[in-house]
Amino acid sequence: MVLGKNSRGEGRKLSNYCSTVSIAVFVAFCLVGVWIVMSTIVPIQNSVIPVSETLNDVKNVQSDTKQFEERSGDIPEESTEGDSQTIKPQRDNFAENRDEQKEIEEVSDNIAKENQEVVRENTDEKNDLEKGPGNTAEENDKTRNVKSSTDEEEQESDGTLNSESSEPETLNGQIHNDELRGSMETSDEKESDKSANDNKFGTEKSMDEVTQQDKIVNDTEEEKIKINTHSETTQSSGQSNTDSHKNSQASKEDFITDTPSETLIETSTENGTWSTQAAESQHEKESQKSSVSIDNRRYDWKLCNTTTGSEYIPCLDNWQTIRRLQSISHYEHRERHCPDEATTCLVSLPEGYRSPFRWPKSREMIWYKNAPHTKLVEDKGHQNWVKVTGEYLTFPGGGTQFKHGALHYIEFIQKSLPEIAWGKRSRVILDVGCGVASFGGYLFEKDVLTMSFAPKDVHEAQVQFALERGIPATLGVMGTIRLPYPGSVFDLIHCARCRVPWHVEGGRLLLELNRVLRPGGYFVWSATPVYQKDPESIEIWKAMGEITMSMCWDLVVIAKDKLNGVAAAIYRKPTDNECYDNRIKNEPPMCNESDDPNTAWNVSLQPCMHKVPTDVSERGSIWPEQWPLRLEKPPYWINSQAGVYGRAASVEFTADYKHWKNVLSHTYLNGMSIDWSSVRNVMDMRAAYGGFAAALRTLKFNVWVMNVVPIDSPDTLPIIYERGLFGIYHDWCESFNTYPRSYDLLHADSILSTLRKKCNIMAVIAEVDRILRPEGYLVVRDNAETVGEIESMAKSLHWEIRLTYIKSGEGLICIQKTFWRPTKVETVASAIA
Repeated sequence: MVLGKNSRGEGRKLSNYCSTVSIAVFVAFCLVGVWIVMSTIVPIQNSVIPVSETLNDVKNVQSDTKQFEERSGDIPEESTEGDSQTIKPQRDNFAENRDEQKEIEEVSDNIAKENQEVVRENTDEKNDLEKGPGNTAEENDKTRNVKSSTDEEEQESDGTLNSESSEPETLNGQIHNDELRGSMETSDEKESDKSANDNKFGTEKSMDEVTQQDKIVNDTEEEKIKINTHSETTQSSGQSNTDSHKNSQASKEDFITDTPSETLIETSTENGTWSTQAAESQHEKESQKSSVSIDNRRYDWKLCNTTTGSEYIPCLDNWQTIRRLQSISHYEHRERHCPDEATTCLVSLPEGYRSPFRWPKSREMIWYKNAPHTKLVEDKGHQNWVKVTGEYLTFPGGGTQFKHGALHYIEFIQKSLPEIAWGKRSRVILDVGCGVASFGGYLFEKDVLTMSFAPKDVHEAQVQFALERGIPATLGVMGTIRLPYPGSVFDLIHCARCRVPWHVEGGRLLLELNRVLRPGGYFVWSATPVYQKDPESIEIWKAMGEITMSMCWDLVVIAKDKLNGVAAAIYRKPTDNECYDNRIKNEPPMCNESDDPNTAWNVSLQPCMHKVPTDVSERGSIWPEQWPLRLEKPPYWINSQAGVYGRAASVEFTADYKHWKNVLSHTYLNGMSIDWSSVRNVMDMRAAYGGFAAALRTLKFNVWVMNVVPIDSPDTLPIIYERGLFGIYHDWCESFNTYPRSYDLLHADSILSTLRKKCNIMAVIAEVDRILRPEGYLVVRDNAETVGEIESMAKSLHWEIRLTYIKSGEGLICIQKTFWRPTKVETVASAIA
């Protein structure tokens, strides 16, 4: 009995002991739970709040700025990618729970220091993952996925912070673009609002005073860019996750080089192009309000109803004006006649249109449905211009004067006059009446750049064929207006039976060639009057002899091509004024000294000649450096001139070239999701010194660039030609002389903000849409307000946003055009024949 009683007593004691232990364990778990909650809350707070509220703390802890440059510092990558989705809900919670926020902020300094130590320990590992030569893209993706998963677990354990937010959809650890951009922009607003008075870039403080803060902000911006690029690439192009991740790896250094070099930055600041953080913040707020539905109401896009349909060219298809012309004897009906009001409708696609073949395959064949014309096949088929082969149009490389191929003909010219030196002395040439531009297309093999032009006439689609093939060409005619090129810029001019009546009206059209030909340059004329003996040919040859002699052109050689059964006469323009001064008759007359040979936009042809520059400081007095040396060396005649940005032109020339090499290498090549293998025809809408085109050439991009110098910009087009590139003058408030779907990439650097002030920007973007091929790219660099509007318009056009970047009032956006066309139709009265 005693034993039994004692047993029951010990049992009660044991039970009490167990209860005590249970309570102790429960309390311990509670403490552990509190500790876990606090440990999950603090890192999230530290990853978001200290960017704008504790910059000084971070700056004191992390004094070594190199770590920021290596992007191993203040904001861990996983924090930005995994938690940025919850920024907006967090801000709401923090506003309602200020006591909790204050408590967290009290320990943020210590956490920041701890994070810095962790960052230092992981810097080498992170660099190995992102930059190490032995590391694969798959390993990088795997690491990123692990980090994102960890972040999701932390968010789930934090019930307070995530109670109001829903779990976003993810793809390979990456947040979808729309959700991410909204959350990142909210973070930028908070950052900008709190630091606007202390951090005014480019206006009230120098860059040196805010270097560290700028770098911290850049990290946030960089994450925004990287994830935007990755998400857009994965969703729109269907590339593998590995390729998308690799293409989106743009380091902080890459995007810092988006801004021009020091010389150009300072002058831009002086010109007031850099806005404050407050302005940028306001832009971000406005951008968030935009949506596709809003854009569709603001931009009501319609399809153009015109006689020419999918090949509508506004300034060449203005039938209302053409019908009223009093004369067409000087080809006035082939010249530009732009509508009074620029069109805002979109040009339709040809039925069955497909993406063009890539160069160099495109030189040999194009899709028939992309340019469904057979007149050239019927008229010139026996000359090997173009043939129909099933669903293709093929180009054997022939021409009127070179039936057996352009390459043989090119070699024939070189052998006839070795001084021509293709690709060395002769780099930039003009091909008049180019046909389908096979001559220029095969001169690429000789490192020669050819500006081919022909009118939009009965030989339908010849320039369209050339552009579809990936060969430079533009629509133009020698009529009553000067060609849109400066004086003395082409090394050689070529006409192979181009059907231009050079001999009429005292050689009026030949004098225009004299204006654009360099002193010492050659004119190659292979036409029937050179070698045929019928009465008409004899008469024309005699007239040409008299005119060229009075112009002081030397007939250097007449050479015969036995294979093609043709001959070519090669003339040379004088390099001094001695012949002009010794002429018995002043016919054709010398131009007045007030007549500027470089003035070419909508200027009437003048039947006169300009004197040859003889001063060693003048352009044209010395032949340019041989190619390719001339590409990088500033022309001798700009040394004493002021440049576009207010400094010495030669200094700006070098700075501009260096700037674009950096931008292309660090940003455009890898950071913008551009498939460069699909890019052949490129246009720089505001070319300045041609540094963008020069950098593309130096970095061996397989492209050609049409450098456009707007008529209200500084006249830098002679510099572009001097360095072995080519371009054209243009007014972007009007339509460009080219067929729809001509270019693979348009580059608009600081031009659209200017056009917004003087043109209907909707008409400008409609023109961009017209000349850009489906799946082609538009890259815009401009102020934040303009970039925001272009982004809204692009969304309304159903284009894909590949990348956006806003910093210090400046922006960069890359957009890819799609095949979308509107359903509404707008009749263009001026374009109905």
